[in-house]
Amino acid sequence: MNSLDSFHTYLLRTLYTKTSRNGDRLAEAEKKLDWEAFRPIIQPMYTNDTPRGGRPNTDPVVMVKLLVLQQWYGLSDPELERQALDRISFQHFLGYPGDSPDYSTVWSFRERLAATGTDRLIWAELQRQLDEKGLKVKKGVVQDATFITSDPGHAAADKPRGEEAQTRRSRDGTWVKKGAKSFFGYKLHAKPDIDHGLIRDLETTPASVHDSQVDLSRPGEVVYKDKGYFGAVSRGYDATMKRATRGHPLSIRDRLRNKRINRKRAPGERPFAVIKRVFGSGHVLVTTAPRVHVKMVFACFCYNLLQLSRLCGGG
Repeated sequence: MNSLDSFHTYLLRTLYTKTSRNGDRLAEAEKKLDWEAFRPIIQPMYTNDTPRGGRPNTDPVVMVKLLVLQQWYGLSDPELERQALDRISFQHFLGYPGDSPDYSTVWSFRERLAATGTDRLIWAELQRQLDEKGLKVKKGVVQDATFITSDPGHAAADKPRGEEAQTRRSRDGTWVKKGAKSFFGYKLHAKPDIDHGLIRDLETTPASVHDSQVDLSRPGEVVYKDKGYFGAVSRGYDATMKRATRGHPLSIRDRLRNKRINRKRAPGERPFAVIKRVFGSGHVLVTTAPRVHVKMVFACFCYNLLQLSRLCGGG
């Protein structure tokens, strides 16, 4: 860093100090994680360390933070580029990196995450840090799912999708009907814990995959589920609400049990509300299942970061 860059950074820090007197949620959230731990996870995605090789010109930690900012504020790639340069709070969160990556670099980084599955390693590292802070699952978890809509394009519902799709927009999303409403896109399956309200695991599927086909529970943990999971086998201790079937109505004992389970699982709706209403991640413009998974990993990452700030103070 030359003297001009140092002076520029000094001015930004001075201005940030003046403008952040009323608090900065991003800055408080940034302190809650060891961001350097993500560096060795990202670097293997690139082929070598030479200037002409596949290594990015931007710090890998900055790239992870950029995707956090993008999901937190619901920004497009071009808008993320603009605001990363324009907003002092963004510069502070990123660590005053100087020149921020352009939007094509952000897109390319996200594509690499989707192609290599490295987003799952980022998620695993986040969970490791949560456990290290003593925020382990003790009382049980809640599994639930919500629709993440996508643009079906102009193709009719019965047109082939996947590799045969005539429009990239309709490649991996599927149609499903729930009640009187039809949805196109995907499902986010998530598992928040009861102890701290943190999302501990997630999966994304096409919208037509039934909730009961995905089991996020682990052996030894109690998992609370609604009636949509009735009859599905869980790896954990099953606490699924019972559903009346033909010739087998619910007994009073079953109804009381359902009420107890429903009280336990009610807080599990909050993550979906925050992800959709606060972060604006209920609709995606990306076109394939791996890309959607990257988006949802960082949406859930943002939720956990926000929740962690509340648990550990600062928001």
